[in-house]
Amino acid sequence: MKVEVIKNEKDLVEIRLEGERHSFPNLLKNKLLEDKSVDYVSYILDHPSDDSARLIVRTSGKSPKKAIEEAAKDIDAELDDFAAKLKKALK
Repeated sequence: MKVEVIKNEKDLVEIRLEGERHSFPNLLKNKLLEDKSVDYVSYILDHPSDDSARLIVRTSGKSPKKAIEEAAKDIDAELDDFAAKLKKALK
């Protein structure tokens, strides 16, 4: 996945996630919605044949960059926990 910053303002970030359609942007969006400092989050698919999504995050009280970083770390931790539990269950 390639990440390109389209807009980087105090309370708004827009990034393009190349090589992603719904799976990761939707996961990230749902995790960001758990953060009370996130006022708005959405992702957009510009064209049906395009293989990228644009993620838009607006925050108050925390930078959108920090909110995205924290959400990504939380997702990473959840996936590590899942992998460990799956490995144990499949023994």
